Amino acid sequence: MGQIILDLLVPGLLLGISCWAMAGKRDVYTLMITGAAEGLDTAVRILPALVVLLTAVGMLRASGAMELLTRLMTPLCRVLGIPPETAPLVVIRPISGSAALAVGSELMATYGPDSPIGRTAAVMLGSTETTFYTISVYFGAAGIRRTRYAIPAALAADLTGFVMAALTVRLFW
Repeated sequence: MGQIILDLLVPGLLLGISCWAMAGKRDVYTLMITGAAEGLDTAVRILPALVVLLTAVGMLRASGAMELLTRLMTPLCRVLGIPPETAPLVVIRPISGSAALAVGSELMATYGPDSPIGRTAAVMLGSTETTFYTISVYFGAAGIRRTRYAIPAALAADLTGFVMAALTVRLFW
């Protein structure tokens, strides 16, 4: 039953929106073409930021800088109560969501999903954001060039998420 609903969701939405627009005597085709053109314009505006971000992530990983940052973060993680094994996740999560998922999967495969490290990684993935990706996409789409306080505030929120994830796992498991 659930799969049938999922299979019919998108066609149903398209049909419903089309009927609603026609009932209002609107040109559905023109509205859809206009929406698609606006979507393409947005994609073109944010594409340079995404290319730079993905290139930077690739360079960090290929150069060994990610491993160096991880080793440098380990003492700070201990002070903040974050398991040192999750340091690679703390480093990569604000930069790349897919890389963070890969690191989280690796941590869970190594230590187990029900281990304190696996649980901490899972809670970290759910309570933090890919800050640089999100800022580059949304600010790029809005045409904002200077981020001002957005990056420091977002990184402070990420740090809070990492610390609270570790604390939550220690308290509840």
